[in-house]
Amino acid sequence: MSARSETIAIQSMMGVFMDVKAALQQRKSVRAFLNRPVETQTIHRILDAARHAPSGTNAQPWQVAVVSGKKKKALEEKLVTAFQCGEEEKMDYLYYPLEWIEPYRSRRRACGLQLYTALNITRAEKDRQRAQWQANYTAFEAPIVLYFFIDPAMKTGSFMDYGMFLQSIMLSAVEEGLATCPQAALGQYPEIVKKELSYEGMTLVCGMAVGYEDKGALVNSYRTPREPVEVFTRFID
Repeated sequence: MSARSETIAIQSMMGVFMDVKAALQQRKSVRAFLNRPVETQTIHRILDAARHAPSGTNAQPWQVAVVSGKKKKALEEKLVTAFQCGEEEKMDYLYYPLEWIEPYRSRRRACGLQLYTALNITRAEKDRQRAQWQANYTAFEAPIVLYFFIDPAMKTGSFMDYGMFLQSIMLSAVEEGLATCPQAALGQYPEIVKKELSYEGMTLVCGMAVGYEDKGALVNSYRTPREPVEVFTRFID
């Protein structure tokens, strides 16, 4: 038995592992990270756990690029330039509705309001709002960014599978003491990303910032609310 396997066995017997409910409640989207590197073996452990996520017919439709260092900086510069130049944002698929309806419109607005309130950005401060949005394209300065791809031959069901895979990554990251932020914004210039990372011909699903949370940052000081079970559930006998 390897040293790590022995450690895991001991921790398991001692009940030291974080339980799933605690991880679900602790996970949040973090938008400011410490300037602290994340070891490759840590990311490997996270992905090694997440690969057990379920998928229809065991198709396992995920493909992941773990990007850091010089390549991350080079890609971010191109994404920021595209944003600053007003290049049209066009994801490989339709993520959001073309027309928002209630209650989703109100939840979306409340989410944005919490972000700007935490940063003391007023509605009139368009430049500061734009600067905050631009931070998306640098993955909020996280040391690692994951890009997720899927074969365009796969259909809607595989996106459901992908959601379970992404959640598995985020929960595994919590156990490793890491923070994450899943980002649709990192999929808004797919051709730039696919060319830079040599994933031409694939569909870019999204990106995810990964690193150690800067707990002193104002942008990390709030939590978005969740509806109680009674709002979205019917128990039918």
